[in-house]
Amino acid sequence: MEKQVLESSEERTFQYQNSLPSLPVPPLDESLSKYLDAVKPFLNQEEYQRTEDIVKKFENGIGKELHQKLLERAKTRRNWLEDWWLNVAYLDLRISTQIHCNMGGPGPYIEHCWPPKEGTQIERACVNIWHTLKYWDLLRAEKVAVERSGNAVLDMNQFRMLFCTCRIPGVTRDSIGSYFKTETEGECPSHLIVMCRGRVFAFDAMHEGNMVTPPEIFRQLTYIQKRCHSEPDGPGLAALTSNERTKWAELREYLISLDPKNLTLLEKIQRSLFVVCLDDSSPHATPEDYTEVTRLGLVGDPTVRWGDKSYNSIFFSNGTCSALCDHSPFDAMALITMLSYAEKKIIENEGKWKGSDKVRDIPWPEELVFTVDQKVIKEIEHTKELYYKKVSDLHLVNYAFTSFGKALIRKRKLHPDTFVQLALQLAYYKCHGRPGCCYETAMTRRFYHGRTETVRPCTMEAVEWCKSMLDPSDGTYQRLQLMHKAFAKHNKMRKECENGKGFDRHLLGLLLIAQEQGLPVPELYVDNAFTASGGGGNFILSTSLTGYTRFTGSALPMVYHGYGFFYAIRDDRIVTTCSSWKSCPETDAEVLCRTVFQCFQDMLQLTVAAQL
Repeated sequence: MEKQVLESSEERTFQYQNSLPSLPVPPLDESLSKYLDAVKPFLNQEEYQRTEDIVKKFENGIGKELHQKLLERAKTRRNWLEDWWLNVAYLDLRISTQIHCNMGGPGPYIEHCWPPKEGTQIERACVNIWHTLKYWDLLRAEKVAVERSGNAVLDMNQFRMLFCTCRIPGVTRDSIGSYFKTETEGECPSHLIVMCRGRVFAFDAMHEGNMVTPPEIFRQLTYIQKRCHSEPDGPGLAALTSNERTKWAELREYLISLDPKNLTLLEKIQRSLFVVCLDDSSPHATPEDYTEVTRLGLVGDPTVRWGDKSYNSIFFSNGTCSALCDHSPFDAMALITMLSYAEKKIIENEGKWKGSDKVRDIPWPEELVFTVDQKVIKEIEHTKELYYKKVSDLHLVNYAFTSFGKALIRKRKLHPDTFVQLALQLAYYKCHGRPGCCYETAMTRRFYHGRTETVRPCTMEAVEWCKSMLDPSDGTYQRLQLMHKAFAKHNKMRKECENGKGFDRHLLGLLLIAQEQGLPVPELYVDNAFTASGGGGNFILSTSLTGYTRFTGSALPMVYHGYGFFYAIRDDRIVTTCSSWKSCPETDAEVLCRTVFQCFQDMLQLTVAAQL
């Protein structure tokens, strides 16, 4: 009897996938009324009147038909949005996705086991890689815990994309190759790719049925590093992944036509577990200022990372590290779950390997030598020039606000995420003198293959409160009341979005139905209010909470005159990453970030003053 209980209580990572609810389509009237609410901060009375008329017309006319067709689509699909979202948000993009879409972030190990120290790159890399491989092993055995929100089981599909996954460029649309398999599904690729000084190597993480150990990984990485440091640099083919997508697709075809062996090598990279990048830079990093290590992770040397790979693990020469990921197959939370697992194990073992030092006679890494010609060499040089020109325009800061964090915010009975979002609204208002349309990620993983919905933090309630904070004639009590109203509104929106009751994805679905049917674009979508409020990817503030962990993430602004703003909320601090473009005269990431920190203080003061 005892045995039976044990077996049934052991959940398997993907066991609930088939019992998850389908993604719902919200009622049309509800979505449209939420949309009207969301555009208010950006319109005067007359413009609002006009938009309201357009929305009413849409609701009673073409919108009704499109909504019916969307409901039909939803009947035959467990997630009516999935393929559309993947294509529209990611695979159809033609700009350089490595620069504009990839996400990344620094490893927080400098705060405990691994302060920056020259000469530690390889020994730390092999410990880190080993714990990541253990996670892959757990995932293959379906032993990674199923995540929940309250009692609701969350979709775990994105975890399949952490390993053996790669974006493949296409002339008009990219695709995703995912080669991961659980043990019950069959064989899974088990090799790693290592990039160093423009060269590419591969070695297997399994030997005779057992995983390689840190001493064995150390032997492999040392061999690669010694060769790269004593021989000429390689061609740096990886830089081509930073190209505009159609260009990269054409170059990839050209490479394959030069020599069919090139295709075999490209596929070897695509199928690999993940990419290990040995980067020669030594970024400065402190627990309060991660700017340089974040920047070099996100937009560092393009010849030692494969921009299309779902996970690049970057190790710098001073033992600091970073991650760079293609965003299309998963959102940040899956990655952060994996990284937090590895970090926990690294801390438990004080950053060391405590097992056997025995090194088996495993095959040496093989170098993937591509056949290239003058045309390819020239294209690599040209791509690197364009890349460095573009990223030199990036202004990025990653600072920790250390006066307080989640513990104190919760003590004031405030939601930490909403606290940061409202501080950002206030800071933007202070810096720019107007409301800033804002995108915040909410996760819809309680539904089958759910990914994200948009929360729009720039509400009328938030704007009223910002005005009050900047109006010297308003008193503490009034400001506090308005702040509580803004909090309540934001909390309500977040909950609705997580429960499939947001409106942005719904409106996108209606537009895509119209496009598929060859119908003209409905007036709603060409109305100035749609763009001014952020619709169609025009959000000035692109934001996301990267969790309540030590991991922070970052990505670039959605629009030229906008900001990327990402934050992790810890018990004693709030770590933020803010990005903008230097050449844009009206934005400044440093100023916005410092202003947000000041707003944190102002908001806390408000709650303190209220208690006096």
